Amino acid sequence: MNDACWFVEVLEGRCVYDGVAGARTDLAAMPSIDIANGAPTGADATNEIVDAWSDGADGLNQEKTLFSYSTNGGNSWSTPTVISLADDRSAYSAPAIAPDGSAVYVVYMGITTPIDETTTGTARLEHGVLLSSPLDSSGAPGNWTTEFSGPTGDVRGTTQGRIIYNEFLGDYVYAIATRDYGAGVWTDVQNTADCPAMDAWRKASFDAGTGSFPGRRGR
Repeated sequence: MNDACWFVEVLEGRCVYDGVAGARTDLAAMPSIDIANGAPTGADATNEIVDAWSDGADGLNQEKTLFSYSTNGGNSWSTPTVISLADDRSAYSAPAIAPDGSAVYVVYMGITTPIDETTTGTARLEHGVLLSSPLDSSGAPGNWTTEFSGPTGDVRGTTQGRIIYNEFLGDYVYAIATRDYGAGVWTDVQNTADCPAMDAWRKASFDAGTGSFPGRRGR
């Protein structure tokens, strides 16, 4: 698993996805797993474990969602394969496997614009994606189907609550699978609105390196 930390934002002091005053990326490569445990009784459990994560091995602006699985309790794993859509920079990813091991689902947040290390003046587009695949008798996935690829929105319209300088996507990406369907959760920004005045203030703060945050509240 390869971290996707290409830009440490000077005021935030953290790795970010999209550039100046951007949204954090510090947990992107952390594994997210699920197991076919046969819930609720365990009667039809295959005990297959699935793992998905956002990986930076291919370099800047080439982050991908990778998928791997184990059928022997995690003693060995399949070769990780890229499953995210070609034009997406994968942010956070999460898998879910049906309790009987019949299908797997993966959700991820995808950024469709390159990282911007110098300005806040260009759009930073993100959307949610849900993928699915049947699993054969050996536990291997077949062809992945794009169940949902949502409309994009501008991440610049987000903020981390009391600290308004930086954007916020969070790592709130989850998936669930039953024997009949799967579902995913992600941070959606399709209804955000960019504020040019905020863009200018964020850029001026970045250039000054002051770290002063109007509106910051104490804990």
